[in-house]
Amino acid sequence: MAQSSAWPNRPIRIIVPYTAGGFTDQMARLVQAGLQSRLGQPVVIENTPGANGIIAVNVVAKAAPDGHTFGVVIAAHAANTTLYPKLPYNPEKDLVGVSLMGISPLLAAVANDAPFKNATELVAYAKANPGKVSFGSSGNGSAAHLTTELLKAITKTYMVHIPYRGSAPALTDLLGGHIQLLFDAPTNLIQPAKTGRIRLIGVSSDRRLQVAPEVPTFIEQGLTNFTGSTWASMIAPAGTPREIVQRVSDEVSRIIRSDATRARLDAMGTFAEGSTPQACDAFIASETAKWAGVIKTAGVTGS
Repeated sequence: MAQSSAWPNRPIRIIVPYTAGGFTDQMARLVQAGLQSRLGQPVVIENTPGANGIIAVNVVAKAAPDGHTFGVVIAAHAANTTLYPKLPYNPEKDLVGVSLMGISPLLAAVANDAPFKNATELVAYAKANPGKVSFGSSGNGSAAHLTTELLKAITKTYMVHIPYRGSAPALTDLLGGHIQLLFDAPTNLIQPAKTGRIRLIGVSSDRRLQVAPEVPTFIEQGLTNFTGSTWASMIAPAGTPREIVQRVSDEVSRIIRSDATRARLDAMGTFAEGSTPQACDAFIASETAKWAGVIKTAGVTGS
């Protein structure tokens, strides 16, 4: 194909929907240098925060499908399809998956003075005291929020949601005992747990994390099939030549699965993935369907 024969012939952009330093940004930068080396062009990270990731994803959706613009999205991208029915792009028609990069199961942390020390005790207390457990999240409709709503639905409990503008203020209030429960990415909770400032009671995955092997999964504690995570996937504008999408997918997977990158992901509490474009599309579709059910059951709306 003539369009892709000279590719890449200028710098490649990776649009990141959040500010520098966060999980999404870290995942993009993990593959940046490797892609530059393998593709022979600069790879530029463009942080474009706002509107729960919608602004950045719209940039990707509207970009020329010539293989010079990609994006990295997380779990909020799948939830946005249900939370915001009038998105400025069509997730299925305007975007294609490139590679699932990593999955970061959420950890559940409780305040040190909370009257429960594990998942079983949390559920028992919440059932006996409806509305007395308050949980924070990094924002309405975030992975942390929806994972806790899924926990409520599975256990038939009522806990009060306190949304924050990001993880940091939510963690501050957990440390201060103003909320009792917080689901969040491991990168935000491991250190305060190691210093004894909070207690980790479970990981929302089917396997324990290498960075926190002492923390049992919720499944081990009797909550069958309870999983919730944030994750990172690379996407591209629909219409990007298939051979370019496949090439970038192959390169991203190679980098993600390398020993050096796996070690860094293990330290972040993230499982290294790397997938085909087709598997990436299927994963995002399954996550969209999963969280649509939770959103509708819990009556969550975009804000």
